[in-house]
Amino acid sequence: MGSSEKNAKAMKIDIGISYEDRAKIVEGLSKLLADSYTLYLMTHNFHWNVTGPQFNSLHSMFMTQYTEQWNALDLIAERIRALGFAAPGTYQQFVKLTAIKEVEGVPDAQEMLRLLVNAHETVARTARNLFEVVDEVNDQPTADLITQRLDVHEKTAWMLRSTLE
Repeated sequence: MGSSEKNAKAMKIDIGISYEDRAKIVEGLSKLLADSYTLYLMTHNFHWNVTGPQFNSLHSMFMTQYTEQWNALDLIAERIRALGFAAPGTYQQFVKLTAIKEVEGVPDAQEMLRLLVNAHETVARTARNLFEVVDEVNDQPTADLITQRLDVHEKTAWMLRSTLE
């Protein structure tokens, strides 16, 4: 390792948020990343395995959703990195951090929709739980990120519920 690499690793982060507060934020963001990844995987699984009279519309809708979710994973992980911490990135870490239960087998299309509604609502709750700490320490970039994620997950849950009715 060259001296510039050592200096870069040793550089203190001074963005106006203490190490302890950044660690609290990262704890919440790590849960959000794990929930988001689990939701992504569930949605992609359902895209591959959906059957029935709504196949075409659900197959397309799930693809739109998992593509959006995939792109969001990077935003969450990069925010964790910007705060000075390593982002979780293994199935083992995600299983420990997520509040979403893995789906066994292949549910029917209606159950897929119900499971996705619940998963999107879970991600929304996880994101919303972060506001207390980010508001307290003036972390506007994280607040902006979780606001955007909340908008997506609440809207998607509404659309999925509407498909069930």
